[in-house]
This record gives sequence, structure tokens and C-alpha cells, in this order.
Amino acid sequence: MPNVESRTLTVGTGSEARTIAMETRAGGSPGLFWLGGFRSDMVGAKAMALDALGAEKGLAITRFDYSAHGVSGGDFELGTISRWLEEAQAVFATTTGPQIIVGSSMGGWIALLLVKTMLASNTQRAKGLVLIAPGVDMTHERMLPGFSPEQHESLHNVGYVDRPSQYSTTPYRITRKLIEDGKQHLMFGGVIETGCPIVILQGGQDPDVPQEAAIKLVTHILHDPVTLTLIPDGDHRLSRPEDLARLRAAVMGLVEA
Repeated sequence: MPNVESRTLTVGTGSEARTIAMETRAGGSPGLFWLGGFRSDMVGAKAMALDALGAEKGLAITRFDYSAHGVSGGDFELGTISRWLEEAQAVFATTTGPQIIVGSSMGGWIALLLVKTMLASNTQRAKGLVLIAPGVDMTHERMLPGFSPEQHESLHNVGYVDRPSQYSTTPYRITRKLIEDGKQHLMFGGVIETGCPIVILQGGQDPDVPQEAAIKLVTHILHDPVTLTLIPDGDHRLSRPEDLARLRAAVMGLVEA
């Protein structure tokens, strides 16, 4: 079994340069490519389950932390969908051959944007997508609608809103920069194309990305095969042993297709 290799990658130049931490495991094709969620990292339960699957099956696996996430450098208040997408593109460029891209929450949005850029440049290498509670258009579908009038005022005048999170003892800072940048990446205004099969895993008890959001996503995917698995008692993280087993099955279904 190949060992995990830890390394870094510099993305951007000058004042925009940031150091991205990566962990890779050599192996066969198709490779597995992990995209984490907002404020998550590459050593969470789902990411490590994917790494274990790659090791067991002899498949290459690539995980990384976006800037200002996990052990990657950077200022979180500079974070935007554009920056994190650029980092995903740079890390993906280090892989070879077909890849199964697994995106969780915000990572589901990043995964769809990543495939969109590949289709536009005729370099599509995605063999399939597994999207876990995909937070597509989250800045405008999930964040903005939940702001109070006072928070909207703070966003406009101060430039950020601090919101409590059940996943952290400190509030999550949502910046105006993140919201404004997200607008240019919205996907629900038209048909979503991927050029590959898609599996969506969605918890029925998800307080952050409700099941209606997954159904809405399915209605925008008109030309690619898509399977939506609703887990009635599942939460947003979908990290219980039975959830990880479903993730494993979804990935292997695409590997063997």
C-alpha cells in the first residue's frame, strides 16, 4: 500500500499567493479527488473514509485544504468561491487520468464549477461526481436569505457578519467579499452540465442544506445521469458509519461503471 505523501502547492502570485496543503496517495485509475466544505478540512471522517477506500482498492487519492482551511495558509476573510475554485483547479492539475470527484457541502458547488471549467476547455477528466449535501449557490441560496435586517446592514456597512455555528465554538465570519464573489458563480439560472454521471447523497434532517435543495439541483441536471439518495434520518455531515458505507458504495459504483 503506497504511503500518503504530504506536500504543498503555491497558488497565485504576488500578494495573491497562498500555500495549499495536499495529501496524495499513489494508485491506479480512476483517481479519487476530495473537495471539502466550508470551514472543513482534509482529515475529516468522510475525507479519511475516501482515503481508506483508495488505499484498499489501490486507487490514487488526492485531498487538500483550501486556503485558510485546515493546515493551509491564508486569511479566511480573503476567501471567496473564485479563490477556492482556483485552488481546486491547481490541485486537480496535479492529477492524471480520469477522476471521481467527491464534493461535500460547499465542495459540491466547487465540484460542479470545476467540471464546468473543464468542459469549457475540452479537458473534462471527471469519470463521475459524488455530491454530499451539495451547497450549490450557497451564498445566495443559504446565507443571504438567513440574514436579519441588522445582519444585512452589518454586511453592507462593516463588510462582514459573524454567525454562530453548531460545528464550532467560534462564530463563522461571512464577508461581503464572499457574497459578492459568489454571485458570479451561481448555477441555478440555467441547465447544469457535467458530462458524467452524478450521485447525490442527501440527509433528510439536514439543517444547513435541506433536501429541497438537492431536489432543485436534480431539476437543473437535464443531460447527465443523476441518482439522488435521500437518507431520511441523515444530518448535514453524513459521517455516521452507515453514511460512510453509502459514500463508499456510491464511489465504487462509479469506479466500476
